[in-house]
Amino acid sequence: MPWRGEADVYKIWLSEVMLQQTQVETVKPYYKRWLNKFPNTQSVADASEDEVLKLWEGLGYYARVRNFKSACEWIQKENKGEMPASSDAFRKLKGVGDYIHAAVRSIAFNEVVPVIDGNVKRVVARILKLDSAPSKAINVIKEFLINEISHESPGDFNQAIMDLGSTICKPKNPKCSECIITNFCKSHQNMTVDNYPISETKRAIPHHKIAVGLIWRDNQILISKRHSNVMLGGLWEFPGGKIIENETAKNCVKREIKEELNVDVSVGKKINTIKHAYTHFTIEMTAYHCQYESGEPTALDCADFKWIKTNEISSLPFPKANHKIFNKIPENNPCLSYAH
Repeated sequence: MPWRGEADVYKIWLSEVMLQQTQVETVKPYYKRWLNKFPNTQSVADASEDEVLKLWEGLGYYARVRNFKSACEWIQKENKGEMPASSDAFRKLKGVGDYIHAAVRSIAFNEVVPVIDGNVKRVVARILKLDSAPSKAINVIKEFLINEISHESPGDFNQAIMDLGSTICKPKNPKCSECIITNFCKSHQNMTVDNYPISETKRAIPHHKIAVGLIWRDNQILISKRHSNVMLGGLWEFPGGKIIENETAKNCVKREIKEELNVDVSVGKKINTIKHAYTHFTIEMTAYHCQYESGEPTALDCADFKWIKTNEISSLPFPKANHKIFNKIPENNPCLSYAH
């Protein structure tokens, strides 16, 4: 892992932000690309939101990078470019929750504070043979870690137990024969490792049907920017939204574009229908070519908007679902070739 053995607090912090709910192999190339462009808090603070979102594009959970940028801006403007020295001050940075705080402070500052993530919960649940789901036994897990954490090398302890969970004590097919702590593992001693941790109650994953429009005026496309306080916040997208009951996809596009941007369009040919899965829901998105008809574009239900040429799309941060129709977008306005 390129961040292991790192002493630079900024780089340790960055790696832990990226690793939240994201696999190591996914993070590695993003981490390297990020540091090539943004080697310190100053470079992040000076960058535009579009720049940082574009580099983060595809990594998901975009609130992480927006918070990271806000924290870097605070460090530059309010703390003279210095990383907060105290544990409490670092904890107050935007986006720094229990996990980030514990990981960074233990690794970079040798503070004796245990990290708790999904891997750690699984390892402890198996060691203790916990009879309830980890979320309901979090205090037991915390107490165990506080008692066991190394006071000499708390950062090493935290990284070791997370690594144990990600490489050996896996959710399925754990490699117990390679594990170095089987003598302490109650579930292994009872040959019940596969029964732990007790499963969390799962909710049904919602599925949404969505329609979006590529709004053409001459050879430009009108795009909108998502509010920063919603999922995928700060990303640019093709305007549209959820299809309501008894509504056609084409009518949805017209309605959503009017509500979002205050413009009227003629809905033309279908571009494509794609499927995309997010962590907590799935979507089926149908895209249409639309011809701009009238109305002064206004950000009624979006953060911003702008007209772009098709060759500008690749330079802006878009949701992954939108990416799936990029190769179907022609260079010039196709609406001009057919009647509406």
